[in-house]
Amino acid sequence: MKKWVVEDWEFIVTVLKGKAAECRLGFEEGDRFYCQYEVPAGFCPKTMPVLYTLCEIIRCGGNFSARGSDKDDEIDFGCADGAVQFHLEARKLTEPKDS
Repeated sequence: MKKWVVEDWEFIVTVLKGKAAECRLGFEEGDRFYCQYEVPAGFCPKTMPVLYTLCEIIRCGGNFSARGSDKDDEIDFGCADGAVQFHLEARKLTEPKDS
């Protein structure tokens, strides 16, 4: 597979609240996931539609203020089951990375 799009954003998803025993995938506070456009390795498939939507807001030139965040490029969101709370941070890449 040859990727032809050079990404200009990277995303960091951090588990803010959650206990491994309450999450089907065992996520717990402090776990981190990194991605650009791809699905983060090991991330919850049930919550991925929420993450994808939030990342698209940033990729399309928007920000999270309309979603209630006080920061344009950071937002907290819950998992689909309500067991885990995530924090998403979007970072503009100064020099786009080829993946």
